[in-house]
Amino acid sequence: MPSHPKPTPTIKPHTKRTVTKPTTKLDTFANPRPGRPFTITFETEEFTCLCPITGQPDFAKIKITYQPGQLCLETKSLKLYLWSYRDRGAFHEAVTNQILDDLIQAAQPNWMKIEGDFQIRGGIRTIVTAEYQTPLKARMAK
Repeated sequence: MPSHPKPTPTIKPHTKRTVTKPTTKLDTFANPRPGRPFTITFETEEFTCLCPITGQPDFAKIKITYQPGQLCLETKSLKLYLWSYRDRGAFHEAVTNQILDDLIQAAQPNWMKIEGDFQIRGGIRTIVTAEYQTPLKARMAK
């Protein structure tokens, strides 16, 4: 019987693993083109929170669109931030507005819009849109 070389795996196991966990901390980085107005859009179809009445999961598509000021949101921290809602009870209207408040505090955008499109529950689909606009005076001071 011919001898075959021992197969070598192409993926090496990590000796030290970093466990990813949900967090409410949002990271930002410097806007690479602060003098140019442009928009950034994030979308996820995997948002979950809990109904504060029944404790059952609510599923939603979340769309975040914003014009950055001096800072941009870092994508991985946003993913982990959205994940942090998985075990929290919140009404659709409250969670959509809380996400907007937290993202404004972290990134201080020129404008931002959050759309929460929650799956049908009891025959009713809920879509919540919350918006923020930096006052023109504050934008001119930047």
